[in-house]
Amino acid sequence: MKDYFSDEELALLVENGRRSAAEPDFDPVPVARLFVPDGAASWLLTEIDPSDLDLAYGLCDAGIGLPEEGYVSLTALARPTGVIGAAAERDLRWRAPPGFTLSTFARLAAAAGRIIV
Repeated sequence: MKDYFSDEELALLVENGRRSAAEPDFDPVPVARLFVPDGAASWLLTEIDPSDLDLAYGLCDAGIGLPEEGYVSLTALARPTGVIGAAAERDLRWRAPPGFTLSTFARLAAAAGRIIV
């Protein structure tokens, strides 16, 4: 699996996964944005399954106008795909605006038909 996260980010993503399992109303702030450089696909990740560190959760946008919350395999994102054969990359400059939780991004994305970053 490609290394997308620092140790601190990975710890936060796993902790968010624990909290999400224990607290049904938990609405975390996305920790990271991944994207495919030769397409419109994008992911805002909030958590990783503590029992399967390959399984991340967040707002997923395949670039077809139907963004939705769901799980994605980090291994699958690291595989070359698209026109130029590029794997998903981490947007190192992206940070969630203060107060923007996953549900905030999901509402904006549903209205726009794509993730708004």
